[in-house]
Amino acid sequence: MDVMPMETDALHRKQSSYNSWDETFAIGKEMYRGQQFSQIYFARLHLMRTLLHSLLPTWKPHFPACTVLELVEGKDCIIVGTLFKHMKLKPTILHEYSKERSAGPLVQPHNFMHSDDYLILEDESGRVRLRGAFILPSKYVTGIVVALHGKDTGEGDFLVEDILEAGIPHQIERPRTLGEDKFVVFVSGLSIGSSSVNPLHLQLFEQAVAAKIVQIVVVGNSVEIPRVLLSGQNLGSRDHSKLSEPIKELDIVLTQIVAGVPLDIMPGTKDPANFSLPQQPLHGCLFPGSRAYNTFRSCPNPHCFELDNVRSELLCFGCILQNLMYSFFTNISFFVFFLDCAGCYPFTDRDPFFIETCPHVYFIGNQAKYETSLIKGPEGQVVRLVSIPKFAETATAVVLNMRNLECHTLSFGAKFDSW
Repeated sequence: MDVMPMETDALHRKQSSYNSWDETFAIGKEMYRGQQFSQIYFARLHLMRTLLHSLLPTWKPHFPACTVLELVEGKDCIIVGTLFKHMKLKPTILHEYSKERSAGPLVQPHNFMHSDDYLILEDESGRVRLRGAFILPSKYVTGIVVALHGKDTGEGDFLVEDILEAGIPHQIERPRTLGEDKFVVFVSGLSIGSSSVNPLHLQLFEQAVAAKIVQIVVVGNSVEIPRVLLSGQNLGSRDHSKLSEPIKELDIVLTQIVAGVPLDIMPGTKDPANFSLPQQPLHGCLFPGSRAYNTFRSCPNPHCFELDNVRSELLCFGCILQNLMYSFFTNISFFVFFLDCAGCYPFTDRDPFFIETCPHVYFIGNQAKYETSLIKGPEGQVVRLVSIPKFAETATAVVLNMRNLECHTLSFGAKFDSW
């Protein structure tokens, strides 16, 4: 009896060309020798001032540009500098010390905004306080470089009458030949080792790797180590086991994924990586199983890469809102205020957070909820902004279609009624 051969349709995973642009975030052999953060501020000011001065002839061609030291009372002019936001409620080390010495508990503010906040503009020559209803402190943060039109009031203030921001940088045109759907999955805040993690959600995520998915990006805070083990005290053998167990479990999960699809992993604030930005890639020794595959890549934070000439810029950081994401783009910087409220390596020769080319996709991880929006620039730039929720709390990942930049959530939540 002859057996008829059966025709089967083999499933072939879609492929995409991958290029990494993370060289600018590498600290490399640089060493800290007591350098201050002023140098990275001046590097940013030099880059941004050159750009803003090139825009002045089409913005305010009839007004002269000068430095803060060259201001003349009552004379209209344009000054370019870095904004500094003076915040009355901003935490300082002296306040923390006074709280420890205080007999009674102090009231904790729910935010650090105050009606007495004000803005200062500074350049290499000096600084001047800004006044006027045109520039409100509540709409700006420290680190933004702007051009201001106004006049010196004679009282040590500068009355702002107009403002020019750098705007969205040039964007490389997206390829028009992407005729098929290719998906990238972003997941953030796995928090393996936390009591709030549901193992079922992780298993469902591992099994949801479809044939059209060409890349998975794990956007930080993948493990959560009990803080009692990080107190600096000597640990016993049992505590050492608890310390390494979340990382071993993460490696098992990633190994199962990278066996079928390329994966990038970024460090977060709770991961075993350096504290200051840019965070360097997680060491390969943490992933003995995953690093055996060439589909596994350990990447820095921030992370910049291209898939089929579609560029994505990623930042893993908590408590960043959508309106601030838009502010980053209009001021051509990943993280304009990191020196003021977050750790950063004091680079001396460059500002690695300066965005020279506008990305097509911009993500921020470890957010409270999923949000997305599409912004368009004056030169036809189109950028998809997405905040990725914490997977441990929401059991939700984000899926991006590279063909049209549309995105949606992939939820693995399951609720069971009690018997």
